[in-house]
Amino acid sequence: MDKNKKQIRIVELRNLNIPEADNEMILEGYAAVYDSPTVIYEIDGIEYKEVIERGAFEGAIMKDCCLKYNHGDNAFVMARVRGGSLILTPDSMGLHFKAKLFNTQSARDVYTLVKEGGIDKCSFGFIVLKDSYNVDTRTRSIKKFKEIYDVSVVDIPAYDNTNVEARSYFELERSKENTLEREKLVNELVVRTYL
Repeated sequence: MDKNKKQIRIVELRNLNIPEADNEMILEGYAAVYDSPTVIYEIDGIEYKEVIERGAFEGAIMKDCCLKYNHGDNAFVMARVRGGSLILTPDSMGLHFKAKLFNTQSARDVYTLVKEGGIDKCSFGFIVLKDSYNVDTRTRSIKKFKEIYDVSVVDIPAYDNTNVEARSYFELERSKENTLEREKLVNELVVRTYL
């Protein structure tokens, strides 16, 4: 899979704080957390996982990242790093965000939904710089992100969209596993034939 391809992952919206101050709409929480293996895809009953390693966000390009609702290309941006209304901070837990939402109707709607518990998930869009894959545990470890291009508050995770990227990555790994299994079987048959 091309690491430069944009990908999206869904995570629980964690440590959400909604301060009440001067009618400002502020959302704060974690867009992603470290060391939390997540099943991204399942093929034939076999789970393929992904984990973000500590420090993976350090050095990632985030200068034009924006806060969206459901990654919507047609939705209004609710906050943005470039303008200072969105602050992304890699810390010991993961990627922390604090957003002072723009005073738009869509931002007010999302703020109300989060405040009242209607939305409790977060997602982020990214490009990977460095990763590795453990064949034994079927786990992809993301070591470094190249870019974080959006953070989104989401109501119903778009698993089909998420799995499009995961499927191509993990199907490639599954194909490699099948090839190795076939080669091992052929070698065993060759050894038995000559014994």
